Amino acid sequence: MSAIITEKFRQHNADQFFESFSEASASTYYLFIGKATAYTTATTTGSDSSPPTPADAVGETEFYAWDSMLAAKKIASTDITYAIPRRDWANSTTFDMYRHDISSSTTATSGASNLYDSTFYFITSDYRVYKVLDNNGGTAFSGSEPTSESTSPFASGGYVIKYMYSITASESAKFLTSDYAPVSNDSTVTAAATDGKIESLAITAGSGYTDGTYYAAVFGDGSSQGTSSGAVVRITVTSGAIASFGLTAGTDTTIHAGGSGYTFGTVNLGNDFIFSDTALSTSSTLGSGTGGAVDVIISPKGGHGNDAIAELGGHFVLNAVTLTQAEGDDVTTQNDFRQVGLVVDPTTYGTSTIASSTTARQTFVVKIDTNSGTFEADEQITQATTGAVGKVVEFDSSLSLLYFQQERFSGFGTSTTNNGLTVFSGANQITGGTSGATGTTAGTTETVTLANNNTLTLTSGYANPELQPDSGNIVYLENRKPIQRDSDQTEDIKLIIEF
Repeated sequence: MSAIITEKFRQHNADQFFESFSEASASTYYLFIGKATAYTTATTTGSDSSPPTPADAVGETEFYAWDSMLAAKKIASTDITYAIPRRDWANSTTFDMYRHDISSSTTATSGASNLYDSTFYFITSDYRVYKVLDNNGGTAFSGSEPTSESTSPFASGGYVIKYMYSITASESAKFLTSDYAPVSNDSTVTAAATDGKIESLAITAGSGYTDGTYYAAVFGDGSSQGTSSGAVVRITVTSGAIASFGLTAGTDTTIHAGGSGYTFGTVNLGNDFIFSDTALSTSSTLGSGTGGAVDVIISPKGGHGNDAIAELGGHFVLNAVTLTQAEGDDVTTQNDFRQVGLVVDPTTYGTSTIASSTTARQTFVVKIDTNSGTFEADEQITQATTGAVGKVVEFDSSLSLLYFQQERFSGFGTSTTNNGLTVFSGANQITGGTSGATGTTAGTTETVTLANNNTLTLTSGYANPELQPDSGNIVYLENRKPIQRDSDQTEDIKLIIEF
C-alpha cells in the first residue's frame, strides 16, 4: 500500500496553526526558555558544545521541560508569519523553474523530485520575491538583478519570471533569517491572477520543420478549449527547430492567449491542428519535422500570484519573540539558558485558568532574611532538616531573594541518597555547596518590590512559579548551546515550525 502526505496537507496544518493565534477561540501560546544548568552525560546526555536532541517522549514534553523552565513570554499574533526557505538571487546562478508535474520521473533542473524542494523562486537584495516560470533550458541567470513589480510575467536574465510579493522593512527586521524568509500575499498581484491561465510552456525543439510562424489551440478542460477563444500558442520555427519558450514574438515560441480554467492541456502539432492566423481559420502545416513537442505548464490553483503562501510552499510558521532585558523582572539576566520551546494554554499557578499575563517567571523563590556569604549561580543548595536539594538560578543580594529550581536528577533536585524530591519549606538553613553561603528565611508573608518595580508576593517566605507546572501542552522543544543573558541584553528568538 502506497501513500503520501501531500503539500496541501502540510499547508492545511500550517494554516490551522497560524489561525489558532488569532481566531475567535484562540489558543494561548507562550515561548519559554529553560535549562540554566549544563548538559552532562550523567544527566541529560550530551554536552553544552553538543546539546542532546530532545526526545518526543511523555516524560520530556509533559514534565521534565517544566522542571528546568526559567521564564515564558506570551506570543502575540503579530509575532508569527508564514515562511519559506530563503533562496537568494545571485547572477550566474541556475535556478529551477515552476512545473506542475515535478516528480521522481520529471525532476527539476537541480534534480529535485518535489516542486517545493526545488529552487523555483528567488529573493533579491531589496527583498522582492520572484517565481521562475522558465529557466532557459536549465541555464544560469545572466543579467542584472530584477526590480520590476509588473503583475505580468517578464523576461530577465534569460529567464521568464513572475513578481510575487515584497518583504517589508519591518518584516525583514523581525522575521528574516539566514535560512528562512517571511511570505505573504500581495493584494495587487492576487487580483491580477487568472485561474487556469497558461503562462509557460516546455518545448522540445525537434528537427526538420518548416521555418515560419504558426498558431495552435490548447486543448484540455479550459474555457473555450481548442478554439481561438481559449488558450492559443504562437509557434516559431527557426532552422527547422521549434524555438524555445519566451516572451519575444518572432524569436520565441510564445503564448498568444493564456485562456483560463485549464487543469490540463495539450498542443497537437498534427496538420489538422496548425494554423497560420490567430483566428485559427487558415490551415497550415509545420512540415515533415519530427521529435518536437509543446508541453503546457499548468498554473497553480487560482493562477500564478493568487496565493504566494501556498504557491511557494509556505508550510512553515516562523515565531519571532524578543526577550528584552529582564522583561519586568520575570526573565533572569544573571544566568544562561539552553532550551526554548512552545507551550499551549498553560494555566496560572494553582488554578485551572488559562494564563494571560505577558510574561511569567518559572523559578521558585525564597526570601533570605539571615545569611552569610553570597550564593552562586548553578551551585547546589541543600536545606537542613528537610533534606531538600536544588540548583541556584540567581541570587539577588540587594533584596536577599534566592531563585532556584529542582530538576529530577540527583544533586539537582533530588536527594543524593534516596533520589526522592523534597520541596524547600520552613525556616531551615539553606547552604550553598560551592560558595558555602548560608541563609534562613523568617517565613513571613510579604510583597517585595523588585528592581524594575514589579512586585513579588511571598507566602511564609517562599514564592511559587507563575505558570502551573505540567499544564497545557508543550508542542515544540529545542536544545541549544548556552546563551548567556545580561542586564542590558536583548535576545531575538526565532522558531521555525515545519508542517
